[in-house]
Order: sequence, then C-alpha cells, then structure tokens
Amino acid sequence: MPLVFHTMKNKNLFVKIVFIAIIVLLLFSLVAPAIFSQTLPTPKKESLLNGLKVLMWNDAKADKVTVKIRIHAGSAFDPQGKEGVMQLLADNIFPNEAAKEFFIEDLGGSLEVVTNYDLIQINASSKPENFLTMLETLSTAVSNPGIDKETTAKLKASLIAKIKALEADPAYVADRAAAKRLFGTFPYGRPQFGTEASVKTVDFADLVDAKGRFLSADNATIAISGNFDRALGFRAIRRYFGGWLKSDKRVPSTFRQPDDPPSGIQIVPSPVVGKTAIRYAMRGLARSDKDLESSLIFTTILETRLKARVPGGHTGDVFVRNEYHTLPGMIAIRFSADKGEFGTANGKVEANELVGKAMIDPITEAEFQVARTAVQTAWAGRDAISFWLDVDTFKTAEPTTKSTDVTLADVRAFAETTVKKPMVAILVNTPTPAS
Repeated sequence: MPLVFHTMKNKNLFVKIVFIAIIVLLLFSLVAPAIFSQTLPTPKKESLLNGLKVLMWNDAKADKVTVKIRIHAGSAFDPQGKEGVMQLLADNIFPNEAAKEFFIEDLGGSLEVVTNYDLIQINASSKPENFLTMLETLSTAVSNPGIDKETTAKLKASLIAKIKALEADPAYVADRAAAKRLFGTFPYGRPQFGTEASVKTVDFADLVDAKGRFLSADNATIAISGNFDRALGFRAIRRYFGGWLKSDKRVPSTFRQPDDPPSGIQIVPSPVVGKTAIRYAMRGLARSDKDLESSLIFTTILETRLKARVPGGHTGDVFVRNEYHTLPGMIAIRFSADKGEFGTANGKVEANELVGKAMIDPITEAEFQVARTAVQTAWAGRDAISFWLDVDTFKTAEPTTKSTDVTLADVRAFAETTVKKPMVAILVNTPTPAS
C-alpha cells in the first residue's frame, strides 16, 4: 500500500533552498576554521575509593556553580515486561516538587533529573555561597534514596498519566511503532517510559533491586563547574559522596542484536481522528562509532532534500532524526499531516518514491559542504561537560571540537551502505468507516 500526500507545484522551491544553502556555506566558511580549531577545556580529574569519577572546572567569573551527576545506565536496562523501572528509579531520586523549590528559592539555582535509554542525569546549580549545601543535598538523594511502597505508588500513578498523554499523540504512536518494528524486544524497541500495563507490574522491590545494581558510585561520574574553590570542592565531594556504595551485582554490558525487521507497511490506528503520521526507519550507528559524523552529515543532507521536495506547506512537517545510543540506534524519517493529505488520487506525491529517491541520489560537493558545516557547528555548540561525561557513558575518545577528516567519499560510502539496510514503514491513520 503506497503512502502518498497532496502536492502543490512549486518549481522554484528547490532552487531557492539550494541558493540559501550556498550563501550559508560561504558565511560559515569564514568562521568555521576558528570554531573547529578550538579544544574543549580539560577538567581536573579525580576519583574516590568507591569508584566515583570526578571532573572539575573552576571559573572565578561565573555567577553559579553547576553540578551534573551522570549514572551510566538508563531505560535500556529495564527488565522485559517491566519497562519503566529505570524511569521510576530516576523519579524517586527527588520524588516531589519541594526539592526543586528548595534549589530555586533557598540555593538560588535549579534542579532537574533527565533520563533516556543510556543514562540518568541530575543537573543542579546554586549560587557560589550555597554550593556546599547543594553537594550535601545531592549526595543524600543519590546515595540513599528513600524507596517505599507509598512513594512508589504515587510515582507510578504520575508516570501512567504521562504515558496516557503521550499515547494520545499520533506522532508518539508512530515513533513507538517504528521502533518496535525495527528492534522488536531489543531495548531500543521497548518504550523508555514503559506502558500502562508494564508500569503497573512494577513494585518498590523492583526499584530497590535497580538501585542496588545501577545507582552506585562506581557506575557514576560527577562534574562540577563554575565559581568554586577546586580544593574545597574536592574535599566536599570526598566527604559527602565518599560513603556512596559500590554495586555488589554484575551489570550486563551486552545485548543480543535484534533480527532483521519484517518488510511491508504496518498500518496503526491513529488516536486522533483526522491526524496522520508516517515513519520510515532503519538502523543507525552507536555514539562511539567512527562513522558517526558521516551518518550525521548524511541524515542532514537527507532532511534538507526532503524539505525541498515536499509540497511547500509541509516543509515543517518533515524531519530526519539520527538517534544514536550506547549500541547502534535508529535513523528515522518523520512525516505528519491531516488525514486529507494522504490518499491515492491523481495529483499526489508517492511518499515511498520521494524517500527512496532522496536516499539514492548522488551526494554533491555543495550538499556535503553545507551539511558538514551545519553538523560540526551544532556539535561544537554542545557544552563541554556533556562531552566529557559522554566519555564514560559511551566509551568515546576524549572530546575536542576540532574537525575530523570526514570526506565526501566517506559520506557517500555511508549512504551506499545505509540504503541497503532493511527499512520499516509505519502509517498511523484513522481507519475508514465500513460503508
């Protein structure tokens, strides 16, 4: 069954986009050498006897002190059938809004806990005069979180409400269907937040077990930056985090790779009448793969091509995402539109052909230069702390924003390999009522 949508003829659209891309390339060529020749600031590295790694950058001009605690395990380690365990574990570190209010109102900073398939990370900040209090508060939360039945029940109810809201979004439904079809029961094919059914099976004993396996000093890195005395900061870390226990259980480091996905289009009912979403997906690379930059350049080119070739009114409805993880992730092509934009009548563009042609058309030198500049500029714009934390999470080389020697031939080679990979196609659509 072909996936198609209405088109509005606009012969000048592609020419305009190419012209703009060339102008952008010329502008970036003036500043790129200065950007990419810079090396990220190197932190002072320490480690505690319990295995906790410490990274420190001090800046006397900063008005805050920032602390990031990275746990090097995320939702990929959820037990099968109990998806949502690692998310609930993260939620349990600071289980109520009072902690966030304390960081804002009393410490003059901020607090958030983020999770994904690869990690749990606590991001906190405070005024310089309050950074010792911040460290003490964080150490108590991560080294000895209170896990009990009552708190677990509240966190489960909150997570289920979040999942229900997500499952009412056709885009989320399409993303989940594509990942499941591509990966099956492999961790990246299972929902990060879990499902209502899987979360209901989780009890506080599951969180206690996950805490013992993953929320440990030897599975974490702490980074502190800003206006603080480095010697004092390290003494405080040793004092407050020195009692954080190591894990006494072996953490699995590998997963069985998924089988090739089934072919053909999968049609999934849309949760919103009249709203449609299309996904194409194929397997990508890991964060530490030597060809990651080539893959990012290729997907940038692919997105630019698709935006130039879809009807003008849909340019903002097309995205290409390169989702890399500890293990090889996913390249996803995303379309969204109203139901009326899809069909098989004359005057419409066949989506399969559109994607297929965009993937196999030869990559030009101009496309390569523009995409490489965009990718490297975005990559260089990330904060130094995240790069250094990634060294431990993804086992990458020490970071630098210096440009690599990726060539047009490298990107073409990656493209040739990628187009041969199995691709899944998902159509989230409102079923047509029986006549």
